[in-house]
Amino acid sequence: MPVEFELVTPERLVVSTPVEMVVVPGSEGNFGVLPGHAPFISTLRPGTVDIYDAARTITRRIFVGGGLAEVTPERCTVLADEAMPPEALDRAALDAELTEVEGNLPMLREQVGQAQGTDRERLAAELSRLERRQAVARAKLQVLGEIGR
Repeated sequence: MPVEFELVTPERLVVSTPVEMVVVPGSEGNFGVLPGHAPFISTLRPGTVDIYDAARTITRRIFVGGGLAEVTPERCTVLADEAMPPEALDRAALDAELTEVEGNLPMLREQVGQAQGTDRERLAAELSRLERRQAVARAKLQVLGEIGR
C-alpha cells in the first residue's frame, strides 16, 4: 500500500502520485515517509525531496526552497516555496548570486547593529531575507555537487 504524495508550490501542483517512500528535507533533518507513518507537521529547509520505488531506488529528485510538510499514515503533502528539478539549476547564476549576497551581508549586519527603532526593524527584515537567499543558493549549489554538475 503506497503513500499518496503531493508537492505543491504557490504556482502549481508539481507532483501527485502514489509512492513507496519519500524523503523530505525537514528543518530538523531529513525524514522518510512510509505507509502508516505517524502524523506530524514539519517546516522544510532548502534541499531535495527524493521519491523512491519499491526497490528503494530514487526515481525522482525535486529541489525545494523551503515550506511545510504534513504527514498522515496515508499521505505526505509538501507545500513548497519553490520546486524544480535539480537539472534546471544554473551553477554560474548561483555562484554570482551567492557572491553578491555574501558581499552585502557584512555591511547590512553592521547597519542593523547601529540602527534603532523602525529603521532597525526594516534592516533586520532585509537581513533575514538576504540570509535566506544565501541559504537557498548554498543548498542549490550543494545539490548540483551531489548530482555531479
